[in-house]
Amino acid sequence: MEVATVDYHTAGEPFRIVPAGLPPVPGDTVAERRAIALGAGGTATSPRPSALDTVRQLLTREPRGHAGMYGGFVVPADDSEAHLGVLFFHKDGYSTACGHGTIALGAWAVDSGLVAAPEDGTAQVRIDVPSGRVTALVHRVGGRTTAVTFRNVPTRVLARAVGVDTSAGRVAVDLADSGAVYASVAVPEVSPATLDELTARGREIRAALLGSHDLYGVIFHQELAAGPEGQRRQRNVTVFADGQIDRSPCGSGTSARLALLAADGWRGELLHESVIGTVFTGRVTGERDGGLVTEVTGQAHRTGEHRFVLAEADALGTGFLL
Repeated sequence: MEVATVDYHTAGEPFRIVPAGLPPVPGDTVAERRAIALGAGGTATSPRPSALDTVRQLLTREPRGHAGMYGGFVVPADDSEAHLGVLFFHKDGYSTACGHGTIALGAWAVDSGLVAAPEDGTAQVRIDVPSGRVTALVHRVGGRTTAVTFRNVPTRVLARAVGVDTSAGRVAVDLADSGAVYASVAVPEVSPATLDELTARGREIRAALLGSHDLYGVIFHQELAAGPEGQRRQRNVTVFADGQIDRSPCGSGTSARLALLAADGWRGELLHESVIGTVFTGRVTGERDGGLVTEVTGQAHRTGEHRFVLAEADALGTGFLL
């Protein structure tokens, strides 16, 4: 097996793009393809994964990947109005939304020539993802991409101050659906020093709410001093799937935070910092279909192009996770 990828990072979070050469992915829409991919993945009772899931494992497990790897399989769009579709993947499966991945895909679509872009100005890249149609606005200056704005599906607040018992005590979480469901928890400090503790709490909260709310990620956020032009500033870390840490400020998670802040009566520009110090800028731009339309701006950079090989005699197969 050989798999070619183009790798980007968005604000520090990896995104491994597989543009072609995939096994057939059945389904009429991206959402259907994700559902079929989930059902065909290897499980304890059916340990043999599908051909697509074998590729996912190969790219997210050591020695070719790592437990924090994220990526996307490029698949056909739902119709001719979008430029491409994508199945987002990580070490545990396939997600419904990924803001940092959408930003990376926008940059890649322009960099690769898939979508024409002006030397100076903005190109729109329309992408079908499992949660709906999103747009990457690729900003260009002098023939170079300077930033990408992720326009998300409408975001809705689901619940406020839901009590969850953890080993560190009872916490109150706010829930919002921004293409995936996120729980937000205010904490006094988000830093590398608190990362282990927050990861453990995130796993507990997700386990407690997964059945009732199909929870994808837990956003721990810390309030910071206002930005230079009066912007709201928060630092966050998002713990998603089975304890993965988002190195970026989390694009879809930023949408969730914006909706919750708007529900509290605040609308403005949010400077959303990550645990490694990178920043997304977010704002609410309107309302649609009973939810808030949000835009999140960040930067994505290509880190490499790869051709991964699975040798028939390799006893480790698709790899391992630690």
